[in-house]
Amino acid sequence: MSWQTYVDSNLLGTGKIAHAAILGQQGGVWATSPGFTLSPQEQSAIVGAWNDLDRIQANGVRLAGTKYFTIQTTPGRSIYGKSRADGCIIVKTKQAILVTVYNAPVQAAEATPVVESLADYLISVDY
Repeated sequence: MSWQTYVDSNLLGTGKIAHAAILGQQGGVWATSPGFTLSPQEQSAIVGAWNDLDRIQANGVRLAGTKYFTIQTTPGRSIYGKSRADGCIIVKTKQAILVTVYNAPVQAAEATPVVESLADYLISVDY
């Protein structure tokens, strides 16, 4: 399965995720949804986020030009953020980083299992 298929089917196809990208932990965009463009600075900040979670907690994260305030982090695993009624879920696997955005009326409790289950699957196959 291609990385783009994971974005299109496993994330966007659920109807719970509005925008998504898969980044490599060494940098680079492996796949992305249409119109969801992460700047090089945003990509770099996401890849390095787990090196300084205190900074992410204090400053939030910017995705495709939108700032999300950090509401929760899990060291080595995930970052959850909010921007008004919308939110983001960023999850690190062994080799990749899933970057997702959900839009209201979808809530975090609906979107989180979608992203976390794909992350768990990728980890189980050494990605």
